[in-house]
Amino acid sequence: MSVDVLHLAINFIESTESEQLQAQFRQELVPVSQSVAHLIEQLHLAYNGKPAKGYATFSDDLQDRMALPLAQWQTQERSFLQLAEQATSQLVVQLVQHQIQETGYFMLCHYRYLATEYVLVTLLGSKDHFSVTPDLLLSTDQHLDIARMQLAARIDLTEYQTSPEQNKYISFIRGRAGRKVADFFLDFLGCAEGVVAKEQSKVVLASVEEYLSASDYDASEKSAVRKQVYEYCEEQSKQGLDVHLQELSATIDSSDARAFTDYCAEQNIEVPEQFPVDVKELKTLVKFSGAGGGVSISFEQKHLGERIRYDIDKDLLIIQGVPPNLKDQLQRFLKGFSSFDHKS
Repeated sequence: MSVDVLHLAINFIESTESEQLQAQFRQELVPVSQSVAHLIEQLHLAYNGKPAKGYATFSDDLQDRMALPLAQWQTQERSFLQLAEQATSQLVVQLVQHQIQETGYFMLCHYRYLATEYVLVTLLGSKDHFSVTPDLLLSTDQHLDIARMQLAARIDLTEYQTSPEQNKYISFIRGRAGRKVADFFLDFLGCAEGVVAKEQSKVVLASVEEYLSASDYDASEKSAVRKQVYEYCEEQSKQGLDVHLQELSATIDSSDARAFTDYCAEQNIEVPEQFPVDVKELKTLVKFSGAGGGVSISFEQKHLGERIRYDIDKDLLIIQGVPPNLKDQLQRFLKGFSSFDHKS
């Protein structure tokens, strides 16, 4: 993997004793080095690995928040450092307005991966790291908490310049349940949600199942196709790339790469030429799972109709061939045995 770091700015947002948020500005860009490149590479991978993302486009009535400053930087009317200062100040304003008491290191990075240029915007927290010195003394230090990155968005500059009409050149992490991180970051960037990856994924799921139902594949072949589709979409998502309809079609049927696309056209199923996916929505291609009322169940999709049958009318799930470890627990409990074997 090769990430080419072009510009990196870091500022700090802290909370004062009176619980007021304020920013500390670094007066110059961070010099690009091998360690900086490694950091951005880790951020790139961590961001791509976040499954719950939204996609957005700049709003016409909120251009002054990010779109205009970004354009001024691209035309060299302002420097990248000035862009970072403006973004940091705007972030503080939005944090206060949304009453979100977040602090940390605000990073604005311009980098290139493969043939695509990005601007990554993120607010990272830190955590204590403990180590032991050669003298066996305990040492503590603070490290950026990349694994828990939640407040982050990325602008695909290449797509923004070449095909903004697709309305997905900005991606953002939706964040943890119960927090309106998505709304907050949309306001901060001055944009509105465009393509909904979850809806696109539902279309893919439905169209693939319809195609398989109309095909003459046997049960094992259908399971193999579902797994291939899921693995392809998952890999694209991990790489931060869109799913391409032609590639998806070739994945479904390698002997006839246009079979799936032709089927969608014949059935008037609207599948875009390329689109982002929400891998969670495609999970049922390979696995069913659910939890509620103290019951948690998960099994591979291929077992449905064979080892596992579902009676819709009676809402009854029948499992044939209970996993050995679960079977042992059930038998011990029902027979009144403890988990220990008593010596006679």
